Amino acid sequence: MNNTVEIRWHGRGGQGAKTAALLLADVAFQTGQNVQGFPEYGPERMGAPITAFNRISKDKIRVHSNIYYPDFVVVVDETLLHSVDVTDGLKEEGAIIVNTSKTPDEIRPLLRGYNGGVYTVDARAISEEALGRYFPNTPMLAATVAVSKVMDGDVFIANMEESFRHKFAKKPEVIEGNMKALRMAFAAVGGNV
Repeated sequence: MNNTVEIRWHGRGGQGAKTAALLLADVAFQTGQNVQGFPEYGPERMGAPITAFNRISKDKIRVHSNIYYPDFVVVVDETLLHSVDVTDGLKEEGAIIVNTSKTPDEIRPLLRGYNGGVYTVDARAISEEALGRYFPNTPMLAATVAVSKVMDGDVFIANMEESFRHKFAKKPEVIEGNMKALRMAFAAVGGNV
């Protein structure tokens, strides 16, 4: 599966990590890729650590298991860096994307010796500015696409806008804020849209 990108999401119940993984699968599918997006179920409750996964490939995906050696890891809640080994199995040529106001250099000592790419995104500041409330999953989704390059940024933005128009048909005022959050997060990690 040389054409496959594997992503593992770490978050807490209620932060939208599972939703972001499923949205990423949906948008990648719309671009003609083969996808998987799924959570690891356990006794989840609001605030408890959760894990979700994505496989995105140009080839048919024949593996149906959790992801143990991800190319990318997304950490939606930086407090998990103290309690969960988020870098377990993470490929050195991959990257980790952390929701924090800290710099990559400030986060690196918490990554248990991981030497790959480290990106940070202040999803709280972005979502509060764009949406007026703290919803970290939208900015983290955009940052993940920008860092992983699983699809072109313009294609991602266009497909997300279409998805939001469908999802929020009865609340069109929500669309503009979500689109702003996506663009801000994409730019925060050096992506172009």
